[in-house]
Amino acid sequence: MPLNLPDKLPAIELLKHENIFVIDHSRATQQDIRPLRIVILNLMPLKITTETDLIRLLSNTPLQLEISFMKLKSHTSKNTPVEHMKAFYKDFDYMRDERFDGMIITGAPVEQMDFEEVSYWDEVSGIFDWARTHVTSTLYICWAAQAGLYHHYGIPKYPLEKKMFGIFEHYLNNPLLPIFRGFDDVFYVPHSRHTELHKEDILKVKELDLVAESDEAGVYMVMARGGREIFVTGHSEYSPNTLDVEYKRDLSKGLSIEMPTNYYRENNPENAPLVRWRGHANLMFSNWLNYYVYQETPYDITQIR
Repeated sequence: MPLNLPDKLPAIELLKHENIFVIDHSRATQQDIRPLRIVILNLMPLKITTETDLIRLLSNTPLQLEISFMKLKSHTSKNTPVEHMKAFYKDFDYMRDERFDGMIITGAPVEQMDFEEVSYWDEVSGIFDWARTHVTSTLYICWAAQAGLYHHYGIPKYPLEKKMFGIFEHYLNNPLLPIFRGFDDVFYVPHSRHTELHKEDILKVKELDLVAESDEAGVYMVMARGGREIFVTGHSEYSPNTLDVEYKRDLSKGLSIEMPTNYYRENNPENAPLVRWRGHANLMFSNWLNYYVYQETPYDITQIR
């Protein structure tokens, strides 16, 4: 089944060129299907890029999805046209009475600040609480994963001596979980962050289950409440050239940045990236939608508790 997206969303035309089947809202209303309602709280600066990356992965499923975009009232995006935000995003205040089958909360470029110092911390932590009663399963990514674990379970983050930047091997602690259906014993994930979580902090909290990690990148995936909360520290949604863009952007600014690890062919930034995380990314998002959203959410969405 296709994705049901807001009319004229830029991602529609971009993904059609990749032969990904998407339809806009006008056409979707002609189909007599109860779509899964997915809301994305997009905290990344380049919102159109993040929208496209996430929609590309959400499309790899036979389920019909109705995608909505949420924004914060307490923060104004400086890198996305105002017209785009007005056309496709709604403030949380306008959505707080709605219920959703699934929610994705993205990373944000504020990880080197203390959580309480982030200007929109009060609003976003309120959304974390709201999701527990209005969403069947919430997927927290990168900074959102750290923020969610801190807010709900008191897990701190720690600064790294140097940026965790590149493609790293990961392994499964519980390979029989549905989220890992079809995974290989070793899989790859992009990381791009200046802070980390410590395994020992996770293991002290009985409500948390550390289900995947990396010898180099550390904690990767933590689950809680039977999969109603899934915290992912990496960026499996990244497109092939995202780390390349980040690396060359920082170089052009004169910032101290090392070449992304295990990323370029022959470790030469003049070469194209060696893409080896997309299979895992598609499986993870499809498994989340199938086993933690579709098979758990009530048909009557007002019954979400």
